[in-house]
Amino acid sequence: MSGARPVCVMLVAAEASGDALGAGLAAALKEKLGDGVRFVGVGGPKMAAAGIVSPFDISELSVLGVFEGVAIYPKVLRRARATAELARRERPDVAVLIDSWGFTLRVAHRLRAAIPGLPLIKYVGPQVWASRPGRAKTLAAAVDLLLSIHAFDAPYFEAAGLKTVFVGNQALAKDFSAADPARFRGRIGAGPDDPLLLILPGSRPSEIARMLPVFREAVDRLMAARPGLRLVLPVAATIAPAVRAGVADWLHKPLLIEDEEGKDDAFLAAAVALACSGTVTTELALAGRPMVVGYRLGAMTYQVLKRLIRTPYVTLFNVAAGREIAPEFIQHACTGAALAKAVAARLDDPDLRRTQVEAQFAALDKMGRGQPDPATRAAEAVIEVLRGG
Repeated sequence: MSGARPVCVMLVAAEASGDALGAGLAAALKEKLGDGVRFVGVGGPKMAAAGIVSPFDISELSVLGVFEGVAIYPKVLRRARATAELARRERPDVAVLIDSWGFTLRVAHRLRAAIPGLPLIKYVGPQVWASRPGRAKTLAAAVDLLLSIHAFDAPYFEAAGLKTVFVGNQALAKDFSAADPARFRGRIGAGPDDPLLLILPGSRPSEIARMLPVFREAVDRLMAARPGLRLVLPVAATIAPAVRAGVADWLHKPLLIEDEEGKDDAFLAAAVALACSGTVTTELALAGRPMVVGYRLGAMTYQVLKRLIRTPYVTLFNVAAGREIAPEFIQHACTGAALAKAVAARLDDPDLRRTQVEAQFAALDKMGRGQPDPATRAAEAVIEVLRGG
């Protein structure tokens, strides 16, 4: 790292959450290395804003499920080859492959073949503590280092021979101190006591397709009894077109919020959230919002996964707490009627909202809330690799 040439860091992400992690890591590396680093790779709009120009649109790769993954497998292979070709041209000094297990694993194999000596770092490992523990051995054979976001990851991967550095969960570092709920209510013309429901249907096209219809049914039921309820749907740029199309024929259309300031303000302004399982549930908990969690998978994928999953919960703070703090409605239990009933209970009962938020905060503390910025810790680990550590 002492030469005149800036080190080249390749960052590869294939969905909205990974795009945010990649942008955060790029910013942290830039802060530490200044003009001594340049970036190449694959990502979405947040990484593009950090100067990483992706050779293709990552939204086409953002799927979840065994059989859904099979359906786009040829495209995954093409994009993995394109990523390896980018590496051949740019000759990075290190590659960081972020989340997106199926895609980044194939990228790792192609990078290893294309540039045998290139250090490969995986940022966010598969949740082997929840299902498919064999993936730890698979990952250990594919990369040189894992940057884990869960403190309980290391024993699983180190037992398989993969060096693991715990950097923390970026979602736990989300800062809402600049958010202003009153500003948001003024923006949408809502009074201070008008009830506001956040609707968060996921960050993948497949999640949008499955969750919007059931969320719509829940909303229709809630609005029938509460016509003054305000509906707000924060949306990532990568899936905004799919969400707009999905809510176009809703009887009660939510207000879509795409700017980051508006999203943060909305998180603090809401009374309750109706959320698809994912990273957003941790962010909601940090914002002090009680929530109801729903999730649906493809029928065949669900039949496979229900035999593999080893934890009774899907929401991370529920896993950390060992109990259902936020109610979860999964697959067949995820109906409009069930979701509406759980949301209504929280809209109507301030004490229920308060106790749920307190329990969520306690679980976040178990998960490592308040630790140093994960992006900074991840950057330090990458720099150590660049230095030969």
